[in-house]
Amino acid sequence: MVSSSAGDGQLDPVLRDMSRRRMIRNAGVLGIGVPALTMLLDACSSGSSGSSSGGSSGGSSGGGPFPGHKKYKFTLVNHVTTNSFFTPTRYGAQDACDILGCSYSWTGSTDSVVSDMVNAMNSAITANSDGIGVPIIDKTAFTTPTEKALSAGIPVISYNANPPAGSVTPVMSYIGQDLKQAGVEAGQRILKQVKKGDTVACMIATPGTGNIQPRADGAKSVLEPAGINFVQVTTGALEGQELSAVESWFQGHQSAKFLYAVDAGSGIAVAKTVAKFKSTGVKGSGWDVGTPTLQQVKNGSLDFTIDQQAYLQGFLPILQLFLYQVSGGLVAPVETNTGLKFVTKANVDPYLSSTDRYEGSGSAKKVLKVPSSIQAS
Repeated sequence: MVSSSAGDGQLDPVLRDMSRRRMIRNAGVLGIGVPALTMLLDACSSGSSGSSSGGSSGGSSGGGPFPGHKKYKFTLVNHVTTNSFFTPTRYGAQDACDILGCSYSWTGSTDSVVSDMVNAMNSAITANSDGIGVPIIDKTAFTTPTEKALSAGIPVISYNANPPAGSVTPVMSYIGQDLKQAGVEAGQRILKQVKKGDTVACMIATPGTGNIQPRADGAKSVLEPAGINFVQVTTGALEGQELSAVESWFQGHQSAKFLYAVDAGSGIAVAKTVAKFKSTGVKGSGWDVGTPTLQQVKNGSLDFTIDQQAYLQGFLPILQLFLYQVSGGLVAPVETNTGLKFVTKANVDPYLSSTDRYEGSGSAKKVLKVPSSIQAS
């Protein structure tokens, strides 16, 4: 199990004002609600602040519309705590804590061991956490601890992975990508580059887990009916395993036309394999927007990757759990789709032109310039 807490910090006035205008503009899209978000940001601008360091469990955070609230401590349980994808997720959670005067702990498993995640949830319940966020990567394992937390008055939401089909785990909301629909749209894009009878290999770190299997299933639902031979290949939970797994598989199946990755580590492995075996004409795609993946899109080794806004998957769980607590449960957590954006060679440059917290390429808090032309993709 891994456990850590976010550090202290405050937003400077320029960033605070820019963030306020941008967040109010996008409130409807994010499912937060403009009145509630405006109240929250007014609290920031009126001087309400607090520590986001671990261990704070009581006391007052100051004025604004939330006078005298305790310094809530929330828990984010994760299935791959050291995976680079979640770097912006942790920055998002920390930034929300800095704004709100609360703290969070980051805990769970390093390699998708469900029992470690369940143990982390139970520890958070025993410690009387003020709210828990957890990716529901298993159909049944999280049902009992979620029911236990809710019975103890601890709100539980899922992020990054929604309860799989057939699960009765009673989380209060889900914050993250529509996973199966993302796979469907990826499959539709791949279908334009292959023909009936071709093989598309789906590279997946941990088959069956609720955060990535739906992406495979979504693409399969598009490709197989079109006569494509869809093959699923296990690459492993640790990023270091994935390169050898992808390359080894392709060496024995060089007639495959497209390598479709449904997780970040597999995407990087696909890119390196495509570059190494360029003469075969194989193409590939990645997932998420880590710098190595973006660089492979830029140089043409990946046809596309997908942005699901990892930052929001940390920021919004803290925000929703906080609002639930300060409102006495009246502002309930809401379903929030963090979206799907295809990143291609045509639109990758803004991602690579700066280092920032929003995509996890840097740690500094700063305001980025919005492109003069924003096109849907």
